[in-house]
Amino acid sequence: MVPATSSAFDKNYAAFLFDMDGTLLNSTLAAERVWARWAEQHGLDVKTFLPTMHGARAVDTVRRLGLPGVDPEAEAVKITEAEIIDVDGIVALPGAAEFLSAIPEDKWAIVTSSPLELAKRRLAAAGIPVPANLVTAEDVKVGKPNPDCYLLAASRLGVEAADCLVFEDAVPGILAGDATGADVMVITATHSHAVETAHTTIAHYRGLGVHIDREGRLSLIKE
Repeated sequence: MVPATSSAFDKNYAAFLFDMDGTLLNSTLAAERVWARWAEQHGLDVKTFLPTMHGARAVDTVRRLGLPGVDPEAEAVKITEAEIIDVDGIVALPGAAEFLSAIPEDKWAIVTSSPLELAKRRLAAAGIPVPANLVTAEDVKVGKPNPDCYLLAASRLGVEAADCLVFEDAVPGILAGDATGADVMVITATHSHAVETAHTTIAHYRGLGVHIDREGRLSLIKE
């Protein structure tokens, strides 16, 4: 990962770009229930496999395994269908909905590895409105850690990605943010182990506010 040169609290930005799972909402238990069943069906060691499936598109996760006779596209569809059904226990991270509501809609986007229908389902389960700008798995040919998803989100907002702050929780997304030249804020609420990163970190959004200056630029404030 690219080391951060300054705290995200010391700068202002053209826009904020948010990952979804693990960053705005906690879907870990639901996702791991579905993926654990799938892993068992394919003879994988569930305990070893589960930590590797976060932060990437389902099709990329399956393809990376290189399982003989397994069609990544077909398996990704099955997994997504199961995840759309199972949203039990999905909740917004503390303060997330309130924080998002303070940002003008043309100044932020969600950039997720989830397909559109799954993203909408999880956001609804967490009580977070679907944003005006939502980049999902279908919008890019290559998922995180490729930066295309964040570059696309910035383009839709009419800003340079390097002038944005990316909020992420997982390594593939952090690398994707780094690759755009953006600053990255690492969200640690769903991490089970301490995170080693030079990026600014916060656990959640409770006590976090946003200041909008006369030029419409965003900065973080601790309330």
